[in-house]
Amino acid sequence: MTFTVPSELEAELNELITHYPQKRSASLMFLHALQEHFGHISKEAVEWTATKLELQPINIWELVTFYPMFRQEPVGRHQIKVCRTLSCALGGSHTLHKHLCSRLGLDSKKHGIQTTQDGKFSVEFVECLASCGTAPVAMCNETFHEAVTQEKADAILSECR
Repeated sequence: MTFTVPSELEAELNELITHYPQKRSASLMFLHALQEHFGHISKEAVEWTATKLELQPINIWELVTFYPMFRQEPVGRHQIKVCRTLSCALGGSHTLHKHLCSRLGLDSKKHGIQTTQDGKFSVEFVECLASCGTAPVAMCNETFHEAVTQEKADAILSECR
């Protein structure tokens, strides 16, 4: 299988390189753009990026495996992130996570991100979403939700279906 970046995206990335004193400095921005387009960072994307930036693939893998915002596997169309840090945990985030998993047929005891078989939803615990006073908080894609009850969680799922 060959990895192909659409010409429009490649032109955007070529322009991006010109904004940095060294090509390698564009690495993170490349990865963000590729993940936004493809939904995750594949092995082929890593190799393509390394070649484009005149680096070794390990230089890109270091970034992909270090930063938790980069995904190495496809995720659902609707990504639900539930905060698990102290304020949210005390506010019921573990109950919220369990409820979401139950509604979506996922295992709430499994670590890491989980995706429904139909590829519509992914659920994961994340670290602080920076709204401790409105716990528990969650994000669905780029939409932030505060004081998420089970009823609000059900409404979020309904909006996405």
